[in-house]
Amino acid sequence: MKIKTLLTLTFATAVFSLSAQNKKTLTATGTTLPRPKLVIGFVVDQMRWDYLYRYYDRYQSGGFKRMLNEGFTCENTLIPYIPTVTAIGHSSVYTGSVPAIHGIAGNDFFDMKTGKPMYCAGDSTVRSVGSDSKAGQMSPRNLLVTTVTDELKLATNFRSKVIGIALKDRGGILPAGHSANAAYWFDDANDAWISSTYYMTELPAWLKTLNAGKPAEKYLKQDWNTLYPINTYVQSAPDNSPRYEGKFNGTDAPTLPVKTSALYKDNAGIIRSTPYGNTMTLELAKAIVDNEKMGANTVTDFLAVSLSSTDYVGHRFGPNSVEVEDTYLRLDKDLAAFFTYLDAKIGKGNYSVFLTADHGGTPNPNFLTDHKIPAGAWNSGSLRTRLNKMLEEKYKAANLVLSLNNYQVSFNNPAIKKAGISGDAIKVDCIQLLQQEPEVAFAVDMQNVQAASLPDGLRSRIQNGYNPDRSGTIQIILKPGWYGVGQTGAGHGTWSPYDTHIPLLFMGWGIKHGSISRETRMTDIAPTISQLLHIQAPDGNIGTAIGEVLK
Repeated sequence: MKIKTLLTLTFATAVFSLSAQNKKTLTATGTTLPRPKLVIGFVVDQMRWDYLYRYYDRYQSGGFKRMLNEGFTCENTLIPYIPTVTAIGHSSVYTGSVPAIHGIAGNDFFDMKTGKPMYCAGDSTVRSVGSDSKAGQMSPRNLLVTTVTDELKLATNFRSKVIGIALKDRGGILPAGHSANAAYWFDDANDAWISSTYYMTELPAWLKTLNAGKPAEKYLKQDWNTLYPINTYVQSAPDNSPRYEGKFNGTDAPTLPVKTSALYKDNAGIIRSTPYGNTMTLELAKAIVDNEKMGANTVTDFLAVSLSSTDYVGHRFGPNSVEVEDTYLRLDKDLAAFFTYLDAKIGKGNYSVFLTADHGGTPNPNFLTDHKIPAGAWNSGSLRTRLNKMLEEKYKAANLVLSLNNYQVSFNNPAIKKAGISGDAIKVDCIQLLQQEPEVAFAVDMQNVQAASLPDGLRSRIQNGYNPDRSGTIQIILKPGWYGVGQTGAGHGTWSPYDTHIPLLFMGWGIKHGSISRETRMTDIAPTISQLLHIQAPDGNIGTAIGEVLK
């Protein structure tokens, strides 16, 4: 009896081992690689990390809270370069790289060899599709590396469908990459979503139908009032704060409600500075999923969505305004509705989502000084005039400084060369003048940053942000609380946490539930998504996959 039992156990063990081995073999050599049906990347323009928690008590269960409670949050995600602006942020999220490598050195920058201005997505070789304006003369050609969306196309022999959308052309184009099926952005001139001949020769029929309905007009007719009673917006300064907030043209004060129904005629672009711009963008996202059958492919599809209105509202009103608070409460509601839509359309657990920001936003300097916090507005135009005057008096040549955009001194190199002036001498002169400015903490020769006496964290950000062909020559580091903004609203572009500490949330297929507080970086997003999809990281990637996120 004992022998019979032993033989039975031995046989059962052998069968179990063979079954496990077969299961392992099937997993390793199966015909279908497990991947989500659809990946959606959200970049919320000018979203500071603290907005996740500043308005947390008022968020719904299905929006930001759903991502926090079901997904994974990286609580200490930082931008590893300066300047912190939209085009660089979108490029860095999707390439895992920095301006030194990917070449997008700002929203606007110069070709330093010729002195000619460049726009990050500008392309005079293409024409608008869906508009007679020049708003469609755009493409990703100025981006020098691949994106994670490009790598997905390569990994699936271009069977994956990739589409990028945003109110801003750069917000739709740069994330979608070089090989995208389409990118769409909003043209104020004719209240329509448009594209360029880089992608197509004609808009798809479904988008023509959507545009025929005048998407911005539909929302602007509703006016902009607060989502909840205005006296419940306790996280914001009083609504009528003209010292801190800008107002719409045609209005008497920066207050809600805004009668957008009376302001939008011949000015559809006003929707950018209202929460409805985000609502309209997510409506387009749904239309794309429906009509392009995103997520119904035999391989993973990718929809890159940039939500731009948060930036326009932030610039106009500043982060301590009722308008910004209302915009995030409405965005939370819109995200909840979009996730519910995806659950029904794609299936809960069949899609993966990440949400981050391209940069943060500065407080308004008047708001800070009124609360006894050191701050101030930096007048770059006046400083450029003084720099040029000093150089002209010494070297008898005019306009040697092209710009102080991006907190960088960009020299007119062709003029300097033609005049036979020493570039090194001019740098020394300018640095000496800049260091005398009370709001300037450091003025750094970016070609010799290793020799500069400054903290390591700033040194690495300057190095990462410096592209010798497209960046200025001197990096200006302002003291905390000082920034190049007007008297009202907010800006961005600096190295401080209000500009560089951004949210990073993941949710859905292949994503664990949890959080980490160790430092992660914007450049870690692309390699993390690449690992999730089992594809190669972008060719300029310097980030590291965040392993804790993935199942």
